[in-house]
Amino acid sequence: METNNSIIHVVLTGGVGSRLWPLSRKSQPKQYLEIFEGKSLFEMTVERNSHLADKVIVVGNIDNHHLSGKVMNKTQTSYTNIVEATPRNTAAAIAFAAFASKPDDILIVTPSDHIIDKIEDYDNAINEAISKAKEGFIVTFGIIPTKPETGYGYIESKGDKVLSFREKPNETTAKEFIARGNFLWNSGMFCFKANVLLEELKQFQPDIYEKSKIAWEASDEGFLDLGLSLQIPSISVDYAVMERSKKIKVVPASFSWSDLGSFESVYEYLVSKGHPVDSNGNMVIGCDSHTTFLGLRNTIYVHTDTANLILQKENSQDVKDIYNELEKQNSDLLN
Repeated sequence: METNNSIIHVVLTGGVGSRLWPLSRKSQPKQYLEIFEGKSLFEMTVERNSHLADKVIVVGNIDNHHLSGKVMNKTQTSYTNIVEATPRNTAAAIAFAAFASKPDDILIVTPSDHIIDKIEDYDNAINEAISKAKEGFIVTFGIIPTKPETGYGYIESKGDKVLSFREKPNETTAKEFIARGNFLWNSGMFCFKANVLLEELKQFQPDIYEKSKIAWEASDEGFLDLGLSLQIPSISVDYAVMERSKKIKVVPASFSWSDLGSFESVYEYLVSKGHPVDSNGNMVIGCDSHTTFLGLRNTIYVHTDTANLILQKENSQDVKDIYNELEKQNSDLLN
């Protein structure tokens, strides 16, 4: 007999998008930038999953939950709001969502800053994951890779079995992974029954389970207490559960996916949507003034009111170093 349990879309909104500075700032992280045909990545995430789930939970933080609220109002989506007092990584964020759900509810957990095309393939992957989750598995989504990418973690798989999780590789290792043919990009998306995830978390990281539970039970209308939150170890769900549980399955997915974690991936996406580039592959982002590139190739000029960035597309991963340097200086340019 079917019980009336819900399918819940859990949106994780943490992260500041440091590799997309100066577009992405602490006051306006990348998932809220309306540069994707007039929409933000967060809005697109909510819309993409709206027909797949009965309910929505947004796990945000004290600095950005008002930005999520604006999007939820704009899309007229009712939701449960969980507001972290301080970032405690994905194990705690996902635990809060599971505590806020009924034990047999099925949670589809997605980051809010990914771009996904081929929606029919996406829907098929989600539905396959839901059926595995109903059988008591914790499902992760592995993206069939299109190139040896060093910015993503990988999942070594055989069919729907996970053989191992791998950290972000260097270029040589990434090429080896692709050549071997059974490695998938780790999407950071999951699907499971609330109680299955919590049982595994309790087994492998009882301290995160107990302290998250205490913080959740003391929360006030979804707002978590700072003192109690600071006692929760800051560990990713990959370390806490995925790499240790025997209940993990992977759905190898062929939808088109990017975490837009660098200007190179933003560049590729914008080109695919018809954003102008000159004959040498140079692109302007954020500026309507006439701009000419002389003697340069594959250069991206990023304009904002208070800071400009000019970079070689291939150096996109290094933007994080600039962000870290500005952070050491306590610079206003990050706000």
